Amino acid sequence: MVYKHGVYVAEQGTSIVAPVTATAGLQVVIGTAPINRASDPYHCTNTPMLANTLAGATAAVGYDDDYEKYTVCQSMGASFKVVGVSPMILINVLDPNKHKKNLPEKTVQVNDGVAVVEEKDILLDKLTVKAEETPLAAGTDYTAAFDDNGYVNIVVIPGGAGDSATSLTVSGVQIDPTAVTPADIVGAVTADGVESGMEVIRQIFPKLNMTPGILLAPGWSENALVSAGLQAKTSHINGVFNCVCIVDIDSSTAGATKYDDVKRQKEKQAVTSANCYAVWLYAKVGDVIYAGSAMAAAATVATDANNGDIPNVSPDNKPISISAACLKDGTEVLLDQEQANVVNSFGVATWLNMNGFRLWGNNTACYPGNTDPKDRWFSVRRFFCWDDNTFIQTYFQKVSDPLNKRLIEALVDSENVRGNSFVSRGICARYELQYIESENPTTDLLNGTVKFHKYMSPFNPAEDIEEIVEFDPNAISTALAG
Repeated sequence: MVYKHGVYVAEQGTSIVAPVTATAGLQVVIGTAPINRASDPYHCTNTPMLANTLAGATAAVGYDDDYEKYTVCQSMGASFKVVGVSPMILINVLDPNKHKKNLPEKTVQVNDGVAVVEEKDILLDKLTVKAEETPLAAGTDYTAAFDDNGYVNIVVIPGGAGDSATSLTVSGVQIDPTAVTPADIVGAVTADGVESGMEVIRQIFPKLNMTPGILLAPGWSENALVSAGLQAKTSHINGVFNCVCIVDIDSSTAGATKYDDVKRQKEKQAVTSANCYAVWLYAKVGDVIYAGSAMAAAATVATDANNGDIPNVSPDNKPISISAACLKDGTEVLLDQEQANVVNSFGVATWLNMNGFRLWGNNTACYPGNTDPKDRWFSVRRFFCWDDNTFIQTYFQKVSDPLNKRLIEALVDSENVRGNSFVSRGICARYELQYIESENPTTDLLNGTVKFHKYMSPFNPAEDIEEIVEFDPNAISTALAG
C-alpha cells in the first residue's frame, strides 16, 4: 500500500439525478440487452426484472450505448438519463445459450500487467486465456472485468503462470444480438410450459405484485408481427388486467419516410387497437437516437408523476428534452404544426418543435375508425385501464365474503368516496358506482354473482382551442369622438 502523508482529493463521476417514481404507467420493455455484463448473465433471459435506477437496471441486464443492438437500453436511457422516471420492468429475450457466436483467437499486448481485449459482447465465463501455449486459470493467474466501453480488461496476477508474459492469446464466446428475431420478441410457450418473449408478461403480477401499464418493444415494434403481439397482450393479462402499448410506425427506408406516408404504413403494420398509442419518428438527444416509443413512454410516465400518479392527463404537448425528430437512420425531419396534425389525423403521434420539442398527439391507434371517447383519447383509455386494475386489486379481498347488504354498501360507499375525490379535483365529470337491482336477478345472486354499475367520465383533452376575432368599427369612431 502507498504511504500517504498530507491532503488528497479524488473526483467521482457525476451522479444521475434520482428519478421520480410513478407506477400507473409501469413500463414493460421487451427486447435485447448486453447480458454478458449483467451480474448474472444466465438468469436474466425471459424473466421480468424490476429496475428502479440505472444502476439497478445495469446490474439486472447490463447496459450499452449501442441502442440498435441492445434495444432494452433505449428505454433505460430515455427513462433514467433523459426524462428521469422509474420504475420499469425489463424482459430481455437474448439467450446466451442460443444467441451466440465464437470469438476468433487473437493476441493482445500486456502493458503494466493489463491486457485489453477490444471486443464487445464477450461472456467472461467462456473466455480462454493463454500465455504463449500455457492455459491461464481465472482467479489464480488473472482476473477479468469489463471497462466502461464493454471491453475486457485482463489483469495478470503477480506470481501466476502469466506473470512475465508480454502478450496473451484469447478466445471464447460472444453473445450475438443480431441472431434475435421478431419471433423471439413475440415469444411462445413450450410443451413444458416454459414462457419466452411477450408470454413472460403474464409472470409480472404473480412474481412482482405489479400490474403492467405500458408495453413497448423499442427498435422492434415497427415490425408487424411485434406490433400485433403488443396490441394483443394489452388485454386480459392474468385473465383480468388491462394496459396500453406504445408502438413505432416504421420510419426506415422500408416504411414511412414522409408524413403523408404514415397512414399507409400504419395500415401495413395493422396498428388499430384502442389500447395502442402509435408514434412516428425517432428522437435525437445530441447524437444519440432513441425509438419514438421509448421516449414517448418515458414522457407519459413523467406526466403521470406530475399529476399524482393518476393517468388522466395526456402526455400530448408536454415539453421533452430532445434535440431533433428523425427517421430511424438519423435523418432529421422538420415537421410544422400543419404536417404534424396530418399525422395525428391518422391516429398517430409524432414530435413537434414549438418553442422546444414536445410529444404531439392525443389519439389512440383506433382513430379515425373508432371515435368513441373512451377508446379514442389516449388519456381516457389509460384512465379506464388503470381504474379497472385498481378496482380489481382493491376489492379482491372481498371475494367470498357473505353476499349481503353490508358487502354491497361497503363497495358502493368506498368507491364513491374515491369517485367524489376525482370529481372535486377535476379529474372526472362523473364517477359513481351503483348497485342496480334489475341487473342482479335472484338466479345470479344465488350463484354468488353480484354486479355493480359504474358511471365514469374522465375529462378528455382540449384537442382544439379556437378564438374568434372580430374587428369593431364602432370603437374607432367612439375613440375619435372622445
